[in-house]
Amino acid sequence: MKIILKWLMICLLVMTTLDASAERVKDLASILGVRENQLLGYGLVVGLDGSGDQAPFTVNSTISMLTEMGVTLPPGTALQTKNVAAVTVTASLPAFARQGQTIDVTVSSFGNAKSLRGGTLLMTPLKGADGQVYGMAQGNLVVASSGGGTHLIVGRIPSGATVERTVPTALGQGEFIYLELNAGDFTTAARVADAVNRELSTDTEIATALDARSIQIKSPVGSTRVAFISRVENLQVDAARAIAKVIINSRTGSVVMNQTVLLDDCAVAHGNLSVVINSENVTGQANNSPAKPGVVDVNKPSNETKASLMFLKRGVALGEVVSALNSMGATPQDLLAILQAMKSAGALRAELEII
Repeated sequence: MKIILKWLMICLLVMTTLDASAERVKDLASILGVRENQLLGYGLVVGLDGSGDQAPFTVNSTISMLTEMGVTLPPGTALQTKNVAAVTVTASLPAFARQGQTIDVTVSSFGNAKSLRGGTLLMTPLKGADGQVYGMAQGNLVVASSGGGTHLIVGRIPSGATVERTVPTALGQGEFIYLELNAGDFTTAARVADAVNRELSTDTEIATALDARSIQIKSPVGSTRVAFISRVENLQVDAARAIAKVIINSRTGSVVMNQTVLLDDCAVAHGNLSVVINSENVTGQANNSPAKPGVVDVNKPSNETKASLMFLKRGVALGEVVSALNSMGATPQDLLAILQAMKSAGALRAELEII
């Protein structure tokens, strides 16, 4: 738990030292219609060293496969499938993928197989949401063990599927293209439209921000559209600062916050920790010495003092609070309680989200 808090402190110190800088449009937005499509298939992995499953659907799938290959089993045959496992196969079909190109696939056990290591996926159709087959997967699995080799029922096949059907993309239709911001923000949308009009328009404006997420851009048609989109994607835009937000995972104790989080005057006590945030000098606390505004003054508990004190200037970044708490030996659970108390008191200038 202390490792998590130290990692958080390092991230916050790095974030607070970064100045706002321009970002490329391609890092802030995507082109409407240019997207991946999810594919799913059901297949069999063979060649396992006795680590397969004995599920009824695995036996039925194996018999069906043998029947399609012209192999007829004698009536009453008890088929053993210790070397076979039923699996689901998933993949993402990239935009503009053409027939014959290859994509990576992930193979996951569908039954109670103990391990997929050393197995080979037999030819498996990959279907889209419309039920059409868009790829065929087959190949040897790569199973990377984790946690001492305890999770061996998921593997990958690099370039394990071949694209068999092309998904049409509407990029070349109509006189407009549309940018979709990754995160909705009116200021950023307006700045993107202004950048396009400033750099690419001649007489009339060609870009309009429709809402907090969409920007409509008049684009040339034909073969020059790709070059135009490339110029748009590489424009530099000063994105608006993110909304101050603190994310807390109450189960793991992890806390993530952005650099815009600030604090107001407050005093918080939690267990043997005491935090005072004030814009005025404070005396008579812990060591009876004045604390300079804006300076972190941390005193570890002694026999006479049961609480550590920290003095910060109003408006100080929350990263300094986390750093000081970490130096006092606070656990992530202590930090969770303190942040919630600060939010309830109105001293935490951020949106607090608990997941």
